[in-house]
Amino acid sequence: MPELITYKTIIVFGFLLLLFVAERALPAVPVVTAVANGRRLFRNLSLWLCNSLASLLIVLPVTLYAANHASYWWSAWVPQWSWLFVDLLLLDLWIYWWHRANHRISWLWRFHRVHHLDQWLDVTSAVRFHFGEVILSALVRAAVIFCFALPLSSVIVFEALILIFTGFHHSNVRLPAKLERYLSRLIITPSIHWVHHHVEPRDTNSNYGAIFSFWDRLFGSRSSTDRTPDMVIGLDSSVDQGLMQLLVAPFRAQSERRAD
Repeated sequence: MPELITYKTIIVFGFLLLLFVAERALPAVPVVTAVANGRRLFRNLSLWLCNSLASLLIVLPVTLYAANHASYWWSAWVPQWSWLFVDLLLLDLWIYWWHRANHRISWLWRFHRVHHLDQWLDVTSAVRFHFGEVILSALVRAAVIFCFALPLSSVIVFEALILIFTGFHHSNVRLPAKLERYLSRLIITPSIHWVHHHVEPRDTNSNYGAIFSFWDRLFGSRSSTDRTPDMVIGLDSSVDQGLMQLLVAPFRAQSERRAD
């Protein structure tokens, strides 16, 4: 298992680094220098470091406990060859509804809005989350792991895929239009997820998928808006904040209400 975690780390880091280079060489949308500056990169990567620490201290132990204490009650009727696929499908369905809950439940939105305050999107946006959201997500996911007896190997593979797909659909990489159109029928692409970060509330509250794009179609949360080069990213009437302000924002009494 340590080897699997090592491979996951190497593959994910390498893919995100490749995206970081590619989106600067072949951007889909011209870079808005007023918001995509060095201070923004510092904020995003600093939040990622906080989350990495939270993952080591809390997420990993909680996940290990849930996986090690689960009873494999459904292994008798799930064909062995399909375990990984079923596990990944369940986890992706869970993260769809968790993401949706973060937009609809006010106290969860306090944490998630830190992600949406980013006024530009690139691969670093994919790791810009408040550590509180990361911890809460791990606790809820542990319940899913325990209830469905998901093995740790499936969870690690899912974590790698989530990081890869999240980096991809937040990125500013230019893709051939035809290729992206075909990909979007099955998976979340930048053209889909950029709409989720549009300042228009009806778009912010849509396109919740993480890996597979059919959940939004199935549950009626797919936006009909198309991404455009001049699409404004962020939250209406809000601007991004400094690192310390972002860290304490969810705990303030007057934290902004959810986007609706």
